[in-house]
Amino acid sequence: MFRLRLVPDDTKIPFMRGRYAGLIVSALLSLASIVLFFHPGLNYGIDFRGGIVIEARTPQAADFASLRHTLNQLDMGQVQLQEFGSPQDVLIRLERQPGDDAAQQVAADKVRSTLASAVPGTTVRRVEAVGASISGELFFNGMLALGLAMVAMLVYIWFRFEWQFGAGAVATLVLDVTKIVGFYAITGMQFNLTAVAAILTIMGYSVNDKVVVYDRMRENLRIYKKMPLRELIDRSINETLNRTLGTSMCTLLSILPLAFFGGEALQDFGIVLIFGIFLATSSSIFIAAPILLFLGENRLRRNAPAETAAPAANPTP
Repeated sequence: MFRLRLVPDDTKIPFMRGRYAGLIVSALLSLASIVLFFHPGLNYGIDFRGGIVIEARTPQAADFASLRHTLNQLDMGQVQLQEFGSPQDVLIRLERQPGDDAAQQVAADKVRSTLASAVPGTTVRRVEAVGASISGELFFNGMLALGLAMVAMLVYIWFRFEWQFGAGAVATLVLDVTKIVGFYAITGMQFNLTAVAAILTIMGYSVNDKVVVYDRMRENLRIYKKMPLRELIDRSINETLNRTLGTSMCTLLSILPLAFFGGEALQDFGIVLIFGIFLATSSSIFIAAPILLFLGENRLRRNAPAETAAPAANPTP
């Protein structure tokens, strides 16, 4: 039976030879991302900055390009449109306008009159203003969700493996998250609740990828009792390389349609997930594994000569 293999089964790539380069490059990128977080900073969306949400229904299927062009002429900052339910339902998001609550109401009335003249028969079904206090609460809750997710993953890996595995995985997650934040800062994509969902998705994918490699390392620790840890980690990564690359490829193929055809609502989400897949896959090999080597070299395995007769390698799952 034909089986597609992205790499040969008997690869012996010495990944740990590049452990210092991988950690240094990762640290520099994360440091640059932290700098970008403060300057120029993130492009916060309405969820975190406040703004106006308007739900409208057009008599026919909405022409989003025409509506976006018309509303941009009002000079009220960035305007977001997305389909909300049926093709006739449009969700309009506007930046918070300068001034008090009365200024937000004036802006909403202006959009209402513009829609009525541009698309006769349009009805406005809902108008909500997201104030500074609400947006601040949403931002806090989003950051709290990221923090709790990271703690939960640490506890899970800590109980399933030795503490060195948990520390390596969480340290890698922190580096991954900072790079994603830097990606948002460089691209200028809106950082909102959807961005938090994207980061949580990437964190889950990254941990799953690391657990696969960690399981093989733990299994090989039992089989090759005298093999030096550096050699054992290289062997484990090579044995799971086909599975790692295959999973990443399948996930990537499922996300590509979101990035290209998802529209305004899902396009940024898909692009960030694509970046996250490459990030999580590379960090499992070049970041998590070297950290585990440094933390566990004198604990998980004391260096000793390799076994003269090593058992046959298990097939890649």
